[in-house]
Amino acid sequence: MSSALTDLFPYPIVQAPMAGGVSVPRLAAAVCEAGGLGFLAAGYKTADGMYQEIKELRGLTARPFGVNLFMPQPETPDPAAVGVYAHQLAGEAAWYETELGDPDSGRDDGYDTKLAVLLDNPVPVVSFHFGVPSAEVVDSLHRVGTFALVAATTAEEARAVERSGADAVIAQGAEAGGHQGTHRDNPETGGSGTGLLSLVAQVREAVSLPVVAAGGIMRGGQIAAVLAAGASAAQLGTAFLATPESGAHDLHKQALTNPLFVRTELTRAFSGRPARGLVNRFLREHGPYAPAAYPDVHHLTSPLRKAAAKAGDAQGMALWAGQGHRMARELPAGQLVEVLVAELAAAGTALSHYAAGGAGR
Repeated sequence: MSSALTDLFPYPIVQAPMAGGVSVPRLAAAVCEAGGLGFLAAGYKTADGMYQEIKELRGLTARPFGVNLFMPQPETPDPAAVGVYAHQLAGEAAWYETELGDPDSGRDDGYDTKLAVLLDNPVPVVSFHFGVPSAEVVDSLHRVGTFALVAATTAEEARAVERSGADAVIAQGAEAGGHQGTHRDNPETGGSGTGLLSLVAQVREAVSLPVVAAGGIMRGGQIAAVLAAGASAAQLGTAFLATPESGAHDLHKQALTNPLFVRTELTRAFSGRPARGLVNRFLREHGPYAPAAYPDVHHLTSPLRKAAAKAGDAQGMALWAGQGHRMARELPAGQLVEVLVAELAAAGTALSHYAAGGAGR
């Protein structure tokens, strides 16, 4: 990572922006204060909602932080496929005594307006998911002193990130929880299947950009592994989801280590785009035939997910989680950063000892 960007946060730990109310200002502030880079998630926020969260975060910390945006989707979902899915979800609506959402309600998420706010009120870092911003957008961010980071799930996508002029690429491995940051949704594959360490190596060979590694990282030793593989920092989401500062629903936090939820899968069931979550009833029943129709499916299922949460039914919620979810620790976010840094230091010491001929050699 460029020295100027690295200087923004003392430790190579980035708190992933988790949309849907998880990455709230108090979580980002706690991470920033502990020496990491905290993030707000503006993907589902209005421009004013994003601005208010930025204002709140600035009242909690003077340290640098980031804001994440979702790129507008170039493909228009097939309304017929969405209609069929809505018919198949009718039983869920009856069960939770609610109505299905309007799939057309969120086509325009205010991307341009949010960018305008971020240019008028610059923040230290902006990251992008679901695609690559134009070179003009990146240049405009640079002119106001903002670093631009962009997610990629393949080496080819990383090359597109480099062409945009972005400052770093977030290499997101298949282990990551939540939405895969693929630039174009591919119904044939359902998302990238490349593991993180392999992806970091491929991206490092494909581009000269600094790499932030993301996907299933829960321990300091894993951070050491991705740094050894060539990454400049590690981005952790699920690890911070269980913290008390996280805005995740209590049922979601508890599910991470609940023996009822033993594995994760990529699914379109809740949003129409590949996203990794804990396997529950809704995912099992509806995942196999959910259409590739983001964000229409997200808005269609939104009332169902809210009703399930209100009813205390984790089997109907979108329980986003990475593959390392069983390793979640219910620590305050600042303390978690401290523990991760200590584990990273211990792993580095062990590696240095091994390289020097110790550890039984």
